[in-house]
Amino acid sequence: MLLRRGGLHTVCEEARCPNLGECFSRGTATFMLLGDRCTRRCRYCSVRTERPLPPDPGEPRRVAEAVARMGLRYVVLTSVNRDDLVDGGATHFAATVSEVRRAAPGAGVEILTPDFAGDPDALATALDASPEVFNHNIETVPRLFPRLRPRGDYQRSLRVLAAAAARRPALQTKSGLMVGLGESDEEVERVLVDLRAAGVHIVTLGQYLRPSRRHEPVRRYVPPEGFARLEARARALGFPTVHAGVFVRSSYGAEDVYREGGRR
Repeated sequence: MLLRRGGLHTVCEEARCPNLGECFSRGTATFMLLGDRCTRRCRYCSVRTERPLPPDPGEPRRVAEAVARMGLRYVVLTSVNRDDLVDGGATHFAATVSEVRRAAPGAGVEILTPDFAGDPDALATALDASPEVFNHNIETVPRLFPRLRPRGDYQRSLRVLAAAAARRPALQTKSGLMVGLGESDEEVERVLVDLRAAGVHIVTLGQYLRPSRRHEPVRRYVPPEGFARLEARARALGFPTVHAGVFVRSSYGAEDVYREGGRR
């Protein structure tokens, strides 16, 4: 397979996404940059936590070549957390966006970034590569951050999203939450209020599914009508684009979500 020969990783595979086949067949994919070893240990994530390898300077070019050879119309670039790097990997994001622009000028590019430890210069580096969409997932409600995202920070994530919206007002900003981790609908709604106040345009809401027995158990399963209520609430708060459902993931249908946002 082209991805294996290039030593490339997709979050579609690493996160065991249930929508992998559909997205690949529709000409979209989410590449995971900077290796497959994360410096954080979030209790819901299947990506392994180990000491990362040094960044591969050839990866941006190989990703771009894969995008061109696969004929992708839309590509999402994400990464593991790289707290070991001074800029959190922002320069690597920017280089990859630039390479994709050269190799596949017709492809849309979305970046789904970590929080860069709140570094405004790192965020600026990633944004100045001019992706179509900036995405940073809030993931869960603030009460659950200490248990589920011990090295994350809810307010820091909000600041990152707000800073992105302020620096690039024409850019579509995006964030996503999982439900089923022990939160209440009322807590989810408060997060939606915070995201909208931070200038987020696109929000995704999906059901958490446990990757393995080692990960956080599912605390509840939200029925379709529950997602419909959350979607209605998000739209009432003024989000231009909302995708909510059991199998919705941050990168699922990313091209359609972007196009929908552009029509608003």
